[in-house]
Amino acid sequence: MGETGTANRTLPLEDMHKAAGARFGAFAGWSMPITYPAGVLKEHLHTRAHVGLFDISHMRLFEVKGPGAAAFLSRLCPLDAADLSLSQSKYTFFLTEEACIIDDLIVTRLADDRFIVVANAGNAAEDEAHMRRFLGGFDCTLEPLDRVFFAIQGPEAEAALARAGIDGSNLAFMHGTEPQPGWFMSRSGYTGEDGFEIALAEHDARQLAGKLLADERVQWVGLAARDSLRLEAGLCLHGQDIDKTTDPVAAGLMWAIAKPVREKGGFIGAEALAKKIAAGASEKRVGLKPEGRQPVRAGTLLFAEDGSAAGGVTSGGFGPSAGHPVAMGYVRTALARPGTHLIAEVRGTKVPVTISSLPFTPHRYRKG
Repeated sequence: MGETGTANRTLPLEDMHKAAGARFGAFAGWSMPITYPAGVLKEHLHTRAHVGLFDISHMRLFEVKGPGAAAFLSRLCPLDAADLSLSQSKYTFFLTEEACIIDDLIVTRLADDRFIVVANAGNAAEDEAHMRRFLGGFDCTLEPLDRVFFAIQGPEAEAALARAGIDGSNLAFMHGTEPQPGWFMSRSGYTGEDGFEIALAEHDARQLAGKLLADERVQWVGLAARDSLRLEAGLCLHGQDIDKTTDPVAAGLMWAIAKPVREKGGFIGAEALAKKIAAGASEKRVGLKPEGRQPVRAGTLLFAEDGSAAGGVTSGGFGPSAGHPVAMGYVRTALARPGTHLIAEVRGTKVPVTISSLPFTPHRYRKG
């Protein structure tokens, strides 16, 4: 999640990835494992069938703590942080005053006055500066956490963790806890599958990775398959599908903002968001299914059957589990109904595209 960068930091476990044969590439200012010897197709399908282990240490965790922590987060996000139950996680945003998306986040309540915020790598510095800009008016502290961060994703994730000595059976989807001092574990992910994200110190991370990889159900999975998995699951990538030019209304993300929160307001961007809701979106984020086997990539223009401009593709590729190319983008609201036929311009070739419901593959989160 995030944008590519030029000055590339290395992951704490880079040596383990090199030993596993990873091919590296630049992403959000980091040198990241893109694929391993199995290749993106097999890594993708292995995650859907078994367990993929992702090193997502490029992402940033922040601890917000103090009597004013809930009020602080409720000011910065369209969220009632005080209403979260202990261990509950919530997908939310930092918004501009114009109600556009600075970043999408997950906030987890660990105690009455303590929360963990997980932010995207490409926005980590901006997110921290944004939080510190408003921190002075609230009785709380902000601390960036230096942790290795893993995602363990797939239908056998809970069983593989149990074999490695970690019991995740008590966690429902979108809940988090601290299984050991200095650890943070949530049942969440970015693949559409059941799974967990675990932040922990480097020494502990090396031990955990070793235990997990000793299980034949678990294998390293790189950033390329992470992207194809999240695209099939219809999940947004900040910097492509959402950014500071898009808002939750057009992006189809209003489900993340509870109606009482919208009505009460008080968060940054509340007034602008209310106006956008009242006016309705002029364009909407949609799923796109290209005809044939040719993927339609980000930046591709879309046209209505009468030749008029319809919108554009923000993410696209091949969906190994779906068995066909998959894409997302924004189109004029009048054209956003599933089944609508459009034309994509791909290097001078007209490719028929059909508006599709999202996700392309069913979510398999464990709800209870």
